[in-house]
Amino acid sequence: MPAALPDIDHKSFNLAEYVLQQAAHSPDKTALAVLGNEQTTLTYAALDAAVRGTATGLQLMGLHPGARVLLQLGNSVDFPIAYLGAIAAGLVPVPLSSQLTAPEVAEIQTRIAPALTIIAPGMAECTAPQLPLTELRTFRDFAPADYHRGDAERPAYILFTSGTSGRPQAVVHAHRAILARRMMWRDWYDLQQDDRMLHAGAFNWSFTLGTGLLDPWTIGATALVPAEGTEITDLGGLIKKHEATVFAAAPGVYRRLLRSDIPRLPSLRHGLCAGESLPPDLRLKWRQATGTDVHEAFGMSECSTFLSGSPHRPAPSSSLGYAQKGRRVTIWGADGPLADGECGTIAVHRSDPGLMLGYLDDPAATASRFQGDWFLTGDLAVRQHDGAFLYQGRADDMMNAGGYRVSPIEVEVALSQHPLIRDAAVCAVQPRKDVFVIAAFYVASDVIDDEELHRFCAARLAGYKRPRLFVARDTLPRGANNKLLRRALRDSWEAEHGQA
Repeated sequence: MPAALPDIDHKSFNLAEYVLQQAAHSPDKTALAVLGNEQTTLTYAALDAAVRGTATGLQLMGLHPGARVLLQLGNSVDFPIAYLGAIAAGLVPVPLSSQLTAPEVAEIQTRIAPALTIIAPGMAECTAPQLPLTELRTFRDFAPADYHRGDAERPAYILFTSGTSGRPQAVVHAHRAILARRMMWRDWYDLQQDDRMLHAGAFNWSFTLGTGLLDPWTIGATALVPAEGTEITDLGGLIKKHEATVFAAAPGVYRRLLRSDIPRLPSLRHGLCAGESLPPDLRLKWRQATGTDVHEAFGMSECSTFLSGSPHRPAPSSSLGYAQKGRRVTIWGADGPLADGECGTIAVHRSDPGLMLGYLDDPAATASRFQGDWFLTGDLAVRQHDGAFLYQGRADDMMNAGGYRVSPIEVEVALSQHPLIRDAAVCAVQPRKDVFVIAAFYVASDVIDDEELHRFCAARLAGYKRPRLFVARDTLPRGANNKLLRRALRDSWEAEHGQA
């Protein structure tokens, strides 16, 4: 698969049209199968018709190009149809996690100002105009809309990530972002047209959305996705039954799968992993259990994945892998790019087609991430002489929970709303080898039961953001300018509980 980007008309482009071009060549091939008790499948022709019919329905509602559509639909076939249908119509979808609580969704709605919301029953409702799911589904039978074409630099979709400001950042991506994904096809996935890609993540996660859906469809492969509520221990059986050739998941999923009875997987070529670091012993155990390798990639919501290992060039042990062909990646120091062997911040050149347009309505935050033409990721690494990148941790205190980056400040703000809590600090701690959980350290005016704190957080934070441990302290360590010393808290807790 050539790494070179395709020759497209950058002034007349639509991401959804680009993704679904295989419908004209393989109309009867299965594009998507949602695997559950009642399996849902869509051929390429049916997917294309549903997407373009949905685009027609959205246009008939009077929505104008550039309007934002908030989506909270879970792992159902409704999600990709609504997502691509909005993009096909020139709208800007904003996918949200199904785990978000009502206060979190309300805060996002205030910032996004959506023209429309499409939310599955049982999820947090919005005050903005809502399209019932039953009505959305009728759009699929409408006459197909023409794809709304325009400059490939215009906004296509918005993703949310956690920022150091203490609230999620709204990351705006252009239509041309889809072009950068081709660099992953050889230098991470080894993706082929006859592959059957099974992804274990939530549809709204950029890892699932890109790796699990958009990339298989762009090349003409089949996307397999477990239905909402599927147990992780059932994934091995699904891989075997549906003859998946590539499996993708966060490290925690691999860890839990290895605790189950994994059947022989004769169809599986290899696994893919992203979202957080994959421990070397976990990779080894997977190889011993299945006879296949796991290839890891590193990236972020602002720039997809750009460092990886692949079947053609496996990453050295404990490394992030190599810059994908066509990417310009360097290690940035205080005075600019550093030489191999020196530790600095991973930086991506502004010319990368996968790089975000910026943070929504926040030019100052956007500008702060750049040094000249280089985007600074905030992650530290050392580039070896062979080109492999060795990860050295975050430059800030960001946490990683099940593949989601979580800002400690966001969790601390939620905890501070408790009437008895006077001070709070949150960090990830390691209770046992290769397991990290979010811990909340707090100073309170009276004793608070842990169960009360769990309930308090459950009403304000998505599941993956909630602390698993609550530790009462008399004081919290602070340094210059009264800055919380979260790393000191983590180190002291792990020392007390026997962690090295």
